[in-house]
Amino acid sequence: MCNHPDEEWYKVIDINLNGIYRTTKLCFPGMIERKWGRIINIASTSASIGAPLHAAYCTSKAAILGLTRCVALEGALYGVSCNSISPGWVETKLAEGMIGRLSQIEGRTATEYLEEIKESYPQKRIIQPQEIGAVAAFLCRDEALGITMQDITVSAGSLW
Repeated sequence: MCNHPDEEWYKVIDINLNGIYRTTKLCFPGMIERKWGRIINIASTSASIGAPLHAAYCTSKAAILGLTRCVALEGALYGVSCNSISPGWVETKLAEGMIGRLSQIEGRTATEYLEEIKESYPQKRIIQPQEIGAVAAFLCRDEALGITMQDITVSAGSLW
């Protein structure tokens, strides 16, 4: 935290939190007017657990949980649900880059680091992007209106 550059903090908060805020603020009135809407925010298991050297990321994702709850309450009477999905490690280019950087800091190979992550998960694997998409698609269904103000963890059984 002490060596966290201010510019990095502002950038991460702006992308992860303010981007969701601005998009929701723009779309929410139309959803209220139509009396139907589904808002699905992407948080992270890091919102609840935290991670050293990643204060901005963890803080931004924790704030998404709070924003999700507030929006869910505001939309509840109008057929608008708002939920978040909190993935653990997901196999993406972004995660690949992060694993590369973290493995360098710890003096290991990226392959070793990735294997350690997989071994720490009860299912011994990391999440695939389509698994997040499947949860989002379900939450968009009419039948899912009663699911609101929830954070759904998709993490192969891991807490982080």
